[in-house]
Amino acid sequence: MSLILAAIAPAFIIIIYIYLKDKYEKEPKRILLFSFLLGAIVSVLITTILYLLFDYFLPLTDENSISQLLIKAFLVVALTEEFSKYVIVRYYSQSKKSFNEPFDGIIYAVMVSMGFAVVENLMYVLQGGLEVALVRAFTAIPAHATFGILMGYFMGKAKFNGKRIADNLIGLTLAILFHGIYDFFLFLKFIPGIWIGAFISLSLAIILSRKAIKIHQNNSFFNNNKSE
Repeated sequence: MSLILAAIAPAFIIIIYIYLKDKYEKEPKRILLFSFLLGAIVSVLITTILYLLFDYFLPLTDENSISQLLIKAFLVVALTEEFSKYVIVRYYSQSKKSFNEPFDGIIYAVMVSMGFAVVENLMYVLQGGLEVALVRAFTAIPAHATFGILMGYFMGKAKFNGKRIADNLIGLTLAILFHGIYDFFLFLKFIPGIWIGAFISLSLAIILSRKAIKIHQNNSFFNNNKSE
């Protein structure tokens, strides 16, 4: 039970944090919960299917090949996982009436991302123990959250600025880019110290995420104090 709690607690802390950042018009808890569950079930299912297809059609066997690790990081992992989250936000969350301001793109994308992250984290933590839980609480879980925020920032803009296709794809691309960079540096285990690049990219993603949250807060349709 302690391992399960250690695996899920970081994601729920982030969910509460983002929920509180939605200052002016809270989303229905039922839809937020359903978004989380879709991330935990449907996104994981989509990812699993795509992983199996990549393994069959594009097997990557050389862990010391930079080119193969590049493909694995950006195409196999980042594209697969972020696309699986994007599909839920795009075709479920974005169509809801409750998705009625740009900030909603962030909160729904984070809910889906945290649903996915909880399932992924459970698998790693139940296998690796509390030490893995502690490390991932400050790395993988915040990383999934920032990827979701960056994606959601543009998906929130997309619904209201008349550039739905372009901004949706920008959001997806940005999430893939940061996810791929983060994973690529971690995959290069045979190069001493290169893993620091993952933390630099995560730090940058956190900084950009905080700015994205602030921008959508300030520009909320329900913020009576926003500047004209």
